[in-house]
Amino acid sequence: MDERLLRELELLPVARLYGLATPAAREPAAPPEAPRQVAPVAEAPRRAPPPSRLAPAPQSAPAVPAIAPPAGVESMDWEALREAVRDCRRCGLCEQRKQAVFGVGSPTGPWLFVGEGPGAEEDERGEPFVGQAGRLLDGMLASLRLARGREVYIANVVKCRPPGNRVPTPGEAAACAAWLDRQVELIAPRVIVALGKTAATRLTGSEGSLAGLRGRVHAYRGIPLVVTYHPAYLLRNLPDKAKAWEDLLFARRTLDAALARP
Repeated sequence: MDERLLRELELLPVARLYGLATPAAREPAAPPEAPRQVAPVAEAPRRAPPPSRLAPAPQSAPAVPAIAPPAGVESMDWEALREAVRDCRRCGLCEQRKQAVFGVGSPTGPWLFVGEGPGAEEDERGEPFVGQAGRLLDGMLASLRLARGREVYIANVVKCRPPGNRVPTPGEAAACAAWLDRQVELIAPRVIVALGKTAATRLTGSEGSLAGLRGRVHAYRGIPLVVTYHPAYLLRNLPDKAKAWEDLLFARRTLDAALARP
């Protein structure tokens, strides 16, 4: 994809961020990249299944035992909520954590990004999305002229690190649900971006594939919700970064439409 087309699609800064667009001085290097960008043959096997994979999208996530919310959570302010999360013992994840990872960013910004759960570095530092995946997320935000300390709040489905960085169980996500829901209420974002399958399942209530959930506006508590890939996944699957760019632009258009409404 040449720079003119990338510029028209507002993707040039992001393409350069990921190293998939060459500056003018490096134009001769462009031809080897063309097969990866255009290769319909390579993409076809991945895109052919959607009709069969889209069918399960409306399927509800497996039922988990109902867990009563913590007493008084609906009236907690930020300080009270942070203290409650810090001392939370609602599931077994608290047994091995070093600290609960509450969230970071602007508590009044229009954007809310929701990931899966803390990893080892996050457990050490008490902040979501640090390390290599965090740097990629910061780059993704920068491509939209956003920063986590300003227009964006970042949180996770679960606040404590699952052992070995495994995927949180539905029961663990349910135990943490009231904390995330109260964050959503306090922030009142105008758009939510679900990063990865765990966040998408938790917020859409669907076990559909990520491919089937992308590219559509869902809603969580009346707030527009867009689904995209988790940055850690993108680090392992470089070709899907182009799809993540599309999702980010789609999320921005979704936000613009929400802000245009009275």
